[in-house]
Amino acid sequence: MLSQQSKYAVRGVIYLAVHASVNRKLGSKEVGENINAPVPFLAKIFQNLNKEKLITSAKGPKGGFFLNEDQLSGSLLSVIKCIDGNGNFNSCFIGLPQCSDDNPCSIHHLAPPLRNTLINELKRRSIREFAKDTKKGKSHIF
Repeated sequence: MLSQQSKYAVRGVIYLAVHASVNRKLGSKEVGENINAPVPFLAKIFQNLNKEKLITSAKGPKGGFFLNEDQLSGSLLSVIKCIDGNGNFNSCFIGLPQCSDDNPCSIHHLAPPLRNTLINELKRRSIREFAKDTKKGKSHIF
């Protein structure tokens, strides 16, 4: 359902939300090593997210990435849409290339409620909320 790029983006953004701040910026190398993501790939993902103002970067010796208050209030759905667009949410849950209402896979009719619940939760909950769950040990990203 999510591309590998989106999975790294979500994990990276949550990692930044937990560990980075305006006073403690993190490089893509540190984040990549801590979430087990290829550093060059994550660096490109972070550049795209920064370009779309979903994360912030600062250059220089104390530079790196972090999330400002507005970005922490944003949704993971916006991060996923920045990377994947809307297409992956509409793709077949079991990965068949030809799956539709007229030509359904074996679980096609189960997918819409699951998909809608996921989209609504990703839209409703802020990045800050996901980060709090991670800080409290209720969830993990690596």
